[in-house]
Amino acid sequence: MRQHHTLFIGGEWVAPAGTGVIDVISPHTEEVVGRVPDGSPADMDRAVAAARQAFDHGPWPRMTFAERAQVLGRLADIYAARQGEMAALITEEMGSPITFSNLAQAPQPLGMLQFYAEYGATFEQEEQRPGLFGPTTVRREPVGVVAAIVPWNVPQFVSMTKIAPALLAGCTIVLKPAPETPLDSYLFAEMVTEAGIPPGVLNIVPAGREAGEHLVSHPDVDKVAFTGSTAAGRRIAAICGEQLKRVSLELGGKSAAIILDDADLPASMGMLAIASLMNNGQACVAQTRILASRNRYDEVVEAVAAMVGSQPVGDPSDPATGIGPLVAKRQQERVEGYIKIGMDEGAKVVVGGLSRPMDRGWYVAPTVFAGATNDMRIAREEIFGPVLTVIPYEDETDALRIANDSEYGLCGTVWTADTEHGMDIARQVRTGTYGVNCLMLEANVPFGGYKASGLGRELGPEGLSAYLEYKTIARLG
Repeated sequence: MRQHHTLFIGGEWVAPAGTGVIDVISPHTEEVVGRVPDGSPADMDRAVAAARQAFDHGPWPRMTFAERAQVLGRLADIYAARQGEMAALITEEMGSPITFSNLAQAPQPLGMLQFYAEYGATFEQEEQRPGLFGPTTVRREPVGVVAAIVPWNVPQFVSMTKIAPALLAGCTIVLKPAPETPLDSYLFAEMVTEAGIPPGVLNIVPAGREAGEHLVSHPDVDKVAFTGSTAAGRRIAAICGEQLKRVSLELGGKSAAIILDDADLPASMGMLAIASLMNNGQACVAQTRILASRNRYDEVVEAVAAMVGSQPVGDPSDPATGIGPLVAKRQQERVEGYIKIGMDEGAKVVVGGLSRPMDRGWYVAPTVFAGATNDMRIAREEIFGPVLTVIPYEDETDALRIANDSEYGLCGTVWTADTEHGMDIARQVRTGTYGVNCLMLEANVPFGGYKASGLGRELGPEGLSAYLEYKTIARLG
């Protein structure tokens, strides 16, 4: 069992203020695999003070972008050497299939570090623009102390969407990992120390909701970056609005995959399996509404059912596993509750249902609903599990209407033999990320959502801008 007795604050491993602990439980075995301190508001105060000191008086914000980029590059090299270890650790703590962990859980955070290291090497802090009476300087400065609050589903991915650009900008950070998945942050702290990032620039305090809200409302925090549920995002936005504090939110999704009549179904199913079921369905970008025309509806239902039914369910550490357990018993019960809701609403279970595929572990049966409509709860609410709903549409206009008929707008896809026509469809769906015959998240392009899916963008140059203040300096003569 992995035991940690300290918190990473001010560049040191320090004893927590309280005696509370967080047990990390394997979703596969239901056994305790790790234990860390449960951070308290007093620990958050100490971490914020360290970040404040490092920002107000330390070297990090006063270095050039190129100098910070060089350190990020060094951190990326260290991360690359240990990414296999990181992938295995995330699989152990939250049940992500090891194949997905090796594909995304560790490599994508590494890609973010590499992108910002390369981008920052030539990024200019000041830009000269012509003014009415003389040259005007636009200066880019770090926003300050950042509170980064992340969920459990892709813990390193969402941490790095905040940490990498914030570090390049010159900010200092207090990271609050989710209580379900704190172990990966300890491994990352080791890398940060080895890379030589100055004390107090990154502080890590695993904690629950109370300490997290204390961090958000702390007067010495200049910006909050949050990924999680829309309900929690609304609460954080309210606190930040009251304090006029900078905030970025990456929230929920209920993405629609539009399958056009000319789509090659056998060719599409392989990529759609990843897009809809990645990480055991625990992904905000998951394509969980499958839209099929009435002309091919039965054929699409059959293809989706075959694709879902063929996924091997089992031990997440086994490379043959396609779908592992959900992160916690409460998540298992939540997803099973939605399966029952779908059945009660009149949708038909084609694959899966309420019978559990494993005697031990927090598993649910990967499930496909047919005969559903877009007004059902299973089509409108984020389930966060391996549950897909196939919804019929009359024509492309109707498909676009259904895709846009959601409070969310995070992601979406279209599947077609005509990629240029697919681009036309993409331009009409109000989401922040869209894929034609694929679903890709790239480090060099912005990621975020419309509507209730969030505020602001992460990744790419736009992700760096979220951690900068812009100062205009005009001069005469």
